[in-house]
Order: sequence, then structure tokens, then C-alpha cells
Amino acid sequence: MKKTVPPKNSAAFQGYRRGSALLASFVVSLFLLSGCAVGPDFVHPEAPKLTHYNHGGDTKESVTAEGISQGFEEGIGPVANWWSLYKSKQLDAAVIQGLADNPGLKAAQASLRQSQENLRAGSGIFYPQLSATFAENRERNSPASIGSSAPASIFNITTLSSSVSYALDVFGGQRRTVEGLAAQVDQQRALTLGSYMMLTGNIVNTSIAIAAYRAEIDEFEQLIALERDQISIAEKQFKAGLTAYGAVLALRNQLHALEATLPPLRQKLSQAEHLLATLEGKTPAEFQPPTLQLTDISLPRQLPLSLPSELVRQRPDILAAEAQLHAASAGIGVATAALFPSVTLNGSYGQSSQTMNNLLNSGSNVWGIGASVTAPIFKGGTLLSQRRAAIGAYQQSFASYKQTVLAAFAQVADIVRALEHDAQLTQTEAQAVKDAELSLNLLKSNYQAGTANYLQVMVTDIQYRQAKIGYLQAEAQQLQDTTALFVALGGGWANDLKAKEEVYLHNK
Repeated sequence: MKKTVPPKNSAAFQGYRRGSALLASFVVSLFLLSGCAVGPDFVHPEAPKLTHYNHGGDTKESVTAEGISQGFEEGIGPVANWWSLYKSKQLDAAVIQGLADNPGLKAAQASLRQSQENLRAGSGIFYPQLSATFAENRERNSPASIGSSAPASIFNITTLSSSVSYALDVFGGQRRTVEGLAAQVDQQRALTLGSYMMLTGNIVNTSIAIAAYRAEIDEFEQLIALERDQISIAEKQFKAGLTAYGAVLALRNQLHALEATLPPLRQKLSQAEHLLATLEGKTPAEFQPPTLQLTDISLPRQLPLSLPSELVRQRPDILAAEAQLHAASAGIGVATAALFPSVTLNGSYGQSSQTMNNLLNSGSNVWGIGASVTAPIFKGGTLLSQRRAAIGAYQQSFASYKQTVLAAFAQVADIVRALEHDAQLTQTEAQAVKDAELSLNLLKSNYQAGTANYLQVMVTDIQYRQAKIGYLQAEAQQLQDTTALFVALGGGWANDLKAKEEVYLHNK
């Protein structure tokens, strides 16, 4: 309600002062009460008290081909630029290109900026809301409405006023709302970190696959050439009556089987190149595939192996699940606060006059001050049901968090075991290559000495090429499983403060 300010020496002004004092006391009491917030205070889930990922412990060191060891550094997390450990400039360039131009990453960054702005917008509730109004109205009064027989009159009203309102967060509903918005920022930040992690991992893995497919295709082409030469010799022997035609047919069947492997391999190579183009933000038509060779990629010797208790603070998917749990916890507080009264303070001050000339006169002053309390009385059980729904959402988020942690631990355990088995397989395949090469060199010497025929040399050469293909596949798998370990441990983004700053800089 608006009132004209009474003279300072009047009884009305003294009453105004007493009313203001009572209102001030009421406001102070509400401010003191607003220090509490209903609903649960969020507590970070307890980290699992484990020292290893696999039953019986994790192998600390695996010996790969030719005695090269690949060891685990327990309690150490990955660095942010883990891909540099492969010591390949082309690989580094591919990752940098992807980080700069990948649309999916840009979308994640935009979502993070959106959540940050939502938080800033929501935080505005903690400040008084101030507005100004200028109004020019022409009105007609009706004296008959108050029992007067005076004639009606038409007049103008000009008003210039400002108003302020402030919602007291007595029971913490607004604080819980902002807490939930902050948790959503944390969640989106973790999802953005996850986008970085998955993008870098996919680029490295795809680049390794491209190099491996090329090497395999090259070996198969040489193998096919050897098979054709062998068939040519067998056909000559058949014509000379030195071998049966069935031997020629058997060799042709082997050739057809080898030739059938090339189209699928070339298709896989094309798909990998197209995928890498997409990861780097290009179309296949404008993408120039890298000339990366498998021999250009070094196998990292020392691998990080974070403790299980550290993994929950590193992996973006776990951090995102925890942030979702935090937001659900805040939602319980918001739903609980809705059960209690809300208090709003408001006041206004301005000038109101029938003529513009008198608008700024002291007699035109109008003001209003007051407080409103709104309490829910009966809502048909809506508020209680909403609170129970919020509790259910929290329970769901907690179960999802536990499931995410379990899946993360299982993934790391799988990869640790896979690397152990990769080392064994690579060592076996490398030894097979050595033995086949030794046998080939021996037969070549015998051929030059006249104690072996060329067909025997070709057969042994084919066996050597087949052994090399097996080794190439094992080597590529070991490199890709190494990449999987870096990604499974969080990719280093959550560990490195500088990396976090890079994420934020990309958001600007």
C-alpha cells in the first residue's frame, strides 16, 4: 500500500517509526533464522578401500618381445598429454587437430558454458530485486462507489517510482536450488573432461589401427605375390610330370583364401581413415590420411596405475555421477523447503501527482513497505509426493553412482589383465618371427649351395610372412590396450590443474 510520507513532528510519523522498528526486528529475526537450510547436506561417497583391481593383485611388470619390459607405476595417475609417450609427431599432430576442431567437443564446451550461465542466473535470487516505473494514466473516479452524490471527475495521474523486493531464504530452498545448479556445472565439467578423454583416446586408437591395417595389407600383398610365384612353379612341375594337379589346385585355394582377406582389410582401413577424419572435424573428401607407420609408434615402457581410491577422483564418468548425486541431494532440500512458508520483503518509494509540474514536489511523495508470508495449507499431497520423488531420485542416482564405480573398476581390471596377456602373446609372436626368419635364411643358404630348391625357399618365406602378420596384430593390440589403460584411468585431465585451465580456456 502506498502512503504519503507524514510530517516528522506529527503523531503519524512517530507511529511510522515504531512500525518500522518492529518490522526491522522482524526482519533481523528472519535473517538469523535464514542461516539454516532444510534437507540433507551432501557428503562425498566414501572411496573404496582397495589396493588393487584384480583378485590376487596386479602384475607390476610384463616382459614383451625381445625382453622389453612394460611396468606399472602403482599410485601414479596418467599425465594430461599421455599420447606424447608414444613419441610420434604425427600422432601428436592428429590429437592437437582433433582438440581444435572436433564438433562434439565444441558442443560439450558450449553445454558447460550454458550450465555456468544458468548458475550465475540462479545466484541472482540472493540479491534484492530493484525496478523503476514511470506511468502516465488518465482516470475517471466514481463518487457513488463511496456513497457520495458528487459528480464524477476525470483526471490524470503521473507516477515515478522505484520498488525493491527481497525473498528471505528462511528455510534454504533458494540455497539448495543454487547448490543443485552448481552441481550441474560440476557434472557438465566432468562430461566435458570425459569428451576430451574419449576424443584423445579414439584419435590415438584409430591412428594405431590405420598404421596396423596398412602394415597388414602390405604383408598380405607380399604373401599373395609369393603364393602366385609358388603356383607358377607348381604348374611348370605339373606340366613336366613332377607333381600332381591336386597340388596345383591346393595352392590355388590357398591363394584365393589370401586374396579374400584383402577387401575386408582395405574396407577396415577406409573406415578407420573416415573415422579419423570425423574425429578431426573434417569430411572424408577433404581429409588427408596420415602416413603413420606402426614402426613410428613407441610402446610406453612405464604405465600409470592409480590406486582404486584415487580412481574415483580421476575418472570423468565417476565425477559426473557424483555431481548428479549431489544435484539429487540438493533436490531433496528444495522439495523440503517447499513445505514451509516463504517470506518476501518489499518496499517502494516514488512521486505521484495529477500534473507533471507537481511531480517532484515534496507533497507528491508516496512510499510503501511491508512483508508477505506465504504458507502452503493444502495442496492435495503434491508437496509431500514431490519430496518423496526427490528422495527416490537421490536413491536412483546413488545406485547409478555405485554402478559407474563398479564398471570403472572392472574396466581397469580387464585392461591390466589384457596388457599382461598382450605381453605374453607379443613375446610368442616375436619368437615365431625370429624362428621363421632363421629358417628362411638357412634355406636361402642351402638354396645357394644347391642343397634346397626354390620352392622350399618360397614355402618358408610364406611362413615367415604369416608369422610377421601375427606379430603385427599382437603389437597393434598391445598399443591399443595401452591406450585403453590411459583412458580408463581418466586420461589425466582431472589430475592436471593446467589441463583443467586448458578446458576452461577452450570455453572462452
